[in-house]
Amino acid sequence: MARDTRSIVKLSRREGYALHPKAHKALAKRTTLPGQAANGRMRNKPSQYALQLREKQKVKRLYGLLEKQFSNLMAEASRTQGQSGATLLQYLERRLDNAVYRAGYAPSRRAARQLVTHGHFMLNGRRVDIPSIRVRIGDEIVLREHSQGTEYFKKLDDVSPAPSTYPAWLKVDRKKTAVTVTNLPLRDDAEPEINEQLIVEYYSR
Repeated sequence: MARDTRSIVKLSRREGYALHPKAHKALAKRTTLPGQAANGRMRNKPSQYALQLREKQKVKRLYGLLEKQFSNLMAEASRTQGQSGATLLQYLERRLDNAVYRAGYAPSRRAARQLVTHGHFMLNGRRVDIPSIRVRIGDEIVLREHSQGTEYFKKLDDVSPAPSTYPAWLKVDRKKTAVTVTNLPLRDDAEPEINEQLIVEYYSR
């Protein structure tokens, strides 16, 4: 399965945005672009195209998609009734790996993607290993019984976020190691720093 294996810290520096929790410290220490000297000069005002491109790259890398996957998703969102940008973010949030991440089973989307591809979860009673599956209202994601005994999941409560941080569209039952999709994610459920209109403009050129 194709994926971007480049350093997430370098990619975060390139976008000026923490694409992974461990990138926060790196961005605080180094604000220059990868390969750019500390005293290197950047153009003060980027063009509109540059802003659109960087926003598209940021969101694509944030959710761990490759270019073709992302452009296909944008094309599908454009064909759907409603605001294309908000629909795109909803599709991204509804990815199975993102739902696993949002439910607190992984510290990052990259980690959640790995957990899914290793077959640790069942979707509606069936073992799945495809991170891009789009969950729907009523779907139930359950940690496999075999996986519950692994060292990682035994210690999950020590690193899992507080229940108050779970999104409203997911019902997380940690005792039953189950997650139920109760609603579709809204725009506010995605990161507020995303400017989806720039992405729509990029693909509308």
